[in-house]
Amino acid sequence: MMAAKRLFLINGPNLNMLGKREPGTYGNASLADVVKLVKDTAWEYGYEVEEFQSNHEGDLVDQLHKADVQAAGVIMNPAAYTHTSIALRDAVSAISLPVVEVHISNIHARESFRHQSMLAPVSQGQIVGFGIDGYRLAALAIIKKIESEGRHER
Repeated sequence: MMAAKRLFLINGPNLNMLGKREPGTYGNASLADVVKLVKDTAWEYGYEVEEFQSNHEGDLVDQLHKADVQAAGVIMNPAAYTHTSIALRDAVSAISLPVVEVHISNIHARESFRHQSMLAPVSQGQIVGFGIDGYRLAALAIIKKIESEGRHER
């Protein structure tokens, strides 16, 4: 049974290295900073957040399936899988929840292979290029969507 006001925060490969990996691109904030930012934002609206990070595609798919029965929405940074994973795209398509895709950097201003997102066409929306504040924006956007549709009450 779904917790009435719960969001899933799902982060993909190498995001466990935030703050260490390419700080010129991704900044100095850690994944713990991201989680705290999302939890603090969601808490203001009465939502709890279950966070998950994995470097393994199948684990991310499993979390999306789990979210479908335990959450009202998903904030997801699929990281490198954004550009390659049909499995994640299919998982997002298979669930009945709104999913907001978020990226710390502006993927459309980077290498050409990063310009296409497999998930964007099946996600509620995509937030890119605002650093970790993009996660806060994603939380606000998904909460507004959930509340406007009454999804938190299902």
